[in-house]
Amino acid sequence: MKTLIKYIILLFLILFSFNKKVFSEENIKIGLIVPLTGEYKEIGESIVKATRLAVNKINDSKIEIYPRDTKANPNTTLAVAEELYKKGIKIIIGPIFNENLIYLNKLDEVIFLSLTNKLINNPKNVISTGINALSQINTIKRYLEKNEISKTIFMIPDSEIKNEVENAILESKIKLKQKFIYDTDPTLLTAQIEDLTYYHIRKQNLEDEILRLQNSNEVGKEKKIEKLNKKDTLGGINFDSVIIADFDESLKSVATSLLYTDVTSKRVNYICLNQWFDKSLLKEESLQPIYFPSINKKNYDEFKNQYFEIYNKNPNQLSFLSYDLVGLLYFLIYKNDFIIDDKIFYNKNKFKGKIGIFEINKNRIRHTLNFYVVENNKFKEIF
Repeated sequence: MKTLIKYIILLFLILFSFNKKVFSEENIKIGLIVPLTGEYKEIGESIVKATRLAVNKINDSKIEIYPRDTKANPNTTLAVAEELYKKGIKIIIGPIFNENLIYLNKLDEVIFLSLTNKLINNPKNVISTGINALSQINTIKRYLEKNEISKTIFMIPDSEIKNEVENAILESKIKLKQKFIYDTDPTLLTAQIEDLTYYHIRKQNLEDEILRLQNSNEVGKEKKIEKLNKKDTLGGINFDSVIIADFDESLKSVATSLLYTDVTSKRVNYICLNQWFDKSLLKEESLQPIYFPSINKKNYDEFKNQYFEIYNKNPNQLSFLSYDLVGLLYFLIYKNDFIIDDKIFYNKNKFKGKIGIFEINKNRIRHTLNFYVVENNKFKEIF
């Protein structure tokens, strides 16, 4: 009897090992759903090319990428995802845009790695892989704590990103002096920032002090008055940093209004969200220094150069993310014994990509980012 039991156990182990080996020899099939026609065609094509670069870099013939055109349409997105699922594909990179996620909960056996950076109200089978607000605010939080900056105003535009940013503030538990929601209308913005910074009070303080000196008998009052006439306001500011959750010209508009109210980047820390190393910031000397969290610049530059050498075009920013996602999937699938299920992104894991470190836990991805400053017309890494 004992001999029979031993034989059965041995046979089971042999069969298990054989099945695992056979399974491990199956190809790794990854879907890729992006717009390849229409308005966003160039973004989609750039992402496809980046995934090819990643596959070539990994150099494993088991990896197969199946691109499909979403046409940036939610119904088409679902249709091409269903087609891929029928081919036995259970993990898909894409779609790009948040509005194309709405029907994907119908394919609950498929995992979607969307390139969106939005975390709120996504279907349960969609994992946001973009550089989200939470990852960025966690990085800013590290900078503030490291430099003992404790009186921070977080400035948030009254726009579509407001909910994402507010949710990330709560989850990160970043300590703030004040959260300030401002209007995106430039004609209203300056007046709001004047109120925020007590500009009129500080302006009046200056005028009152000049008048007082003029009517006084103080020794050397002329020099004091001359010095005051060079100022815009008089009086301290009750915060030491501002985080501006804005981009491009809107960011510059907010910063310009702060400068107008005599709250310069020399007096308080100007901090913003990921700017993807926008070169126009290098020309804005009046705003410098200005700080922001971001991806690894050295790796990003290397990727852009490699991409340009092969395709003679500059890549889209999202293609850098898709390049990393191929490597991330390869790593996780191998680690999960080639089983693609809902646990593959549930267990704690870390993956060092080109962007930075991917932290995976409970079907969420966070990025450990670097921190940079624009100063003296250069991008400089802080940590």
